[in-house]
Amino acid sequence: MNKITFDDFVKVEITIGKILSAEPVVGSEKLLKLAVDFAEPAPRQVVSGIAKYFPDLTVLVNQNFPFVTNLEPRMIMGFESQAMILAASHENNLGLLKPTADIPAGTRIS
Repeated sequence: MNKITFDDFVKVEITIGKILSAEPVVGSEKLLKLAVDFAEPAPRQVVSGIAKYFPDLTVLVNQNFPFVTNLEPRMIMGFESQAMILAASHENNLGLLKPTADIPAGTRIS
């Protein structure tokens, strides 16, 4: 396991985002395109490989989840992804991390 310093860890911005919409990426079985509110002037687009775990997209919409928000944007199947949702996976299960209290979009995790 590679260890990082505390100074490296604090460089990672983890922010609560509210998913405003979720739609499948045409031509992909695993990708979803999310519009996410981080309490910024405009929502960000996030492309995530979670589609097979969420066939009912309504369970994602209007929900708050933590995202890494200071990654360099990345092009995925022609769409720019501007953050990364945090999840845990084990065998064939995937769970999105979720605050246990009502934490508003834009709140930075510390």
